[in-house]
Amino acid sequence: MAAALLVSIVVAPNADAASGDEENIMSAEVCKDPYRSKFKLHLYYNSGQGGSYRNIGYSVYDFSAVRIGGSDPTVHVMRFCQLGASSPWPGSGQRLKNNAASGENEHYKYTARVYFNSGYKGAQDTMAPHQHIDQFRHVKNNNASFRWTY
Repeated sequence: MAAALLVSIVVAPNADAASGDEENIMSAEVCKDPYRSKFKLHLYYNSGQGGSYRNIGYSVYDFSAVRIGGSDPTVHVMRFCQLGASSPWPGSGQRLKNNAASGENEHYKYTARVYFNSGYKGAQDTMAPHQHIDQFRHVKNNNASFRWTY
């Protein structure tokens, strides 16, 4: 029983792609306050964790072509959360792809890698558990995918 529990904990961030993609698009966690969200990667529109944000819980192959599977053929584009009704925060509603300037990894165990290209390729910025980057060095405003690693 302990082994089964350990396996489910180890694979959680890399869970089934279809369910992870659906969660990254449809879950209320994506726009919760980053410090209250169950999703542990937070990408921000501005440097210094400023402006609008997007919380991500599962690896994303391409920020502008997320398919949630099943019978829904729609291709979803990940966007920063729409924040500030009368005075929108910088980046509100903008596409996530090629627009994130900083990030934060609140996961206790997994490393977050943000990649320049779709498909987890090209230059990357890496955040260890509980690390933030005030301004991405390699992927600032040129980011297309994200993956959890050990």
